[in-house]
Amino acid sequence: MTPLVELVARHKSGQHAGIYSLCSAHPLVIESALYEARASGTPLLIEATSNQVNQFGGYTGLTPAGFRAFVHDIADRVGYPTDRVWLGGDHLGPNAWRQEVAATAMGRAEELVAQFVAAGFRKLHLDCSMSCADDPSPLPEATVAGRAARLCAAAERAWREHGGDAPAYVIGTEVPAPGGAGEELLALTVTTPEAAQATIEAHRGAFEAADLAAAWPRAVALVVQPGVEFDHHKVIDYRPEKARELSAYIARTPQFVYEAHSTDYQTPENLHALVRDHFAILKVGPAATFALRETLWALSALERELPGAATGPGLREVVAAVMRADTRHWRGYYHDPATESFDLSYSLSDRIRYYWPHPDVQRACASLLENLRRRTIPMTLMSQYLPRQYAAVRSGQLAPSVDALLQDGVAAALRPYIRACGA
Repeated sequence: MTPLVELVARHKSGQHAGIYSLCSAHPLVIESALYEARASGTPLLIEATSNQVNQFGGYTGLTPAGFRAFVHDIADRVGYPTDRVWLGGDHLGPNAWRQEVAATAMGRAEELVAQFVAAGFRKLHLDCSMSCADDPSPLPEATVAGRAARLCAAAERAWREHGGDAPAYVIGTEVPAPGGAGEELLALTVTTPEAAQATIEAHRGAFEAADLAAAWPRAVALVVQPGVEFDHHKVIDYRPEKARELSAYIARTPQFVYEAHSTDYQTPENLHALVRDHFAILKVGPAATFALRETLWALSALERELPGAATGPGLREVVAAVMRADTRHWRGYYHDPATESFDLSYSLSDRIRYYWPHPDVQRACASLLENLRRRTIPMTLMSQYLPRQYAAVRSGQLAPSVDALLQDGVAAALRPYIRACGA
């Protein structure tokens, strides 16, 4: 049985069991998450979106097989068993090709899902909610479900060909789009139990019509809106009382738990409450790279204070210049010229995450880390710029090296998820 199916079964039996899903392709973020998984003795679920990773390389340049090799190489270096790394595909469907007509986009989506399964991904979020070039908007629920069943059939064919654990499926989608809202949020509407039931029933019917009755029991999670989200500078916190009816509905549904997207920046208490209320899969992405950026910014400032520090452009200046020269990953998100520079660095949507692979940024980052590896970091500067890590170093819980400081900076965003999920 797929380990995710087993975990959901434990949750449905009454255990406080959940898992967080790391949606990031940054090697330092993945490395930090693997170290934390090793320390806590927990599995690690890492997901790639259809825009990030696909048969054409996505924006990371990685195919599904390439992403698996990339993650496994890091796991081998960390000393974490690769059979404890669960790989998932997020928003698998026609999203990357929605500008095409539906026949073309869905053909590519079927090949996408097949390649994910062939590469060993066993947690598949089937999301066909987006309209293609010749579709009405919004799509009828029956069309969404029917297309998801098509993708499930492609996944099942690939599984029968390649073997291994059977895939587990997640259905449904969330609003707004993944990665955080692009506009200021004032309030969110929690999914109603009636809407959740309608999504399940539509997909159940579509699976049965496509002769996928054997696969349906492995549909274990439903994506809904529990009332959590973030925009550029504000977080909408989870309020259990607003999701009480939604939580009660899924508790009475033997097969399913919920998957909660955009849980980034929620408090530890909120994360624990989400798992308790049957949002047993918690997605996190921008918060992890936001923590990486925070730590690198602090290390960059610390470097500038060292005696004999270089006076040329540092990491922050290089990142700013690259983002100004290539606006494609942020221009549609930051609309106010008065706050644009501030948003580029500090927005919770963290559009910087798209620029870490840029050669100029990689060189600047490598230079920063190498400079600090050659120096002893004064405790006074550590106290000034990294006070939480300073306290951990003083208590003997953390090494004073730049690599340990950076890893811990990312891990601070991930540890609440591990604890919330029952570790």
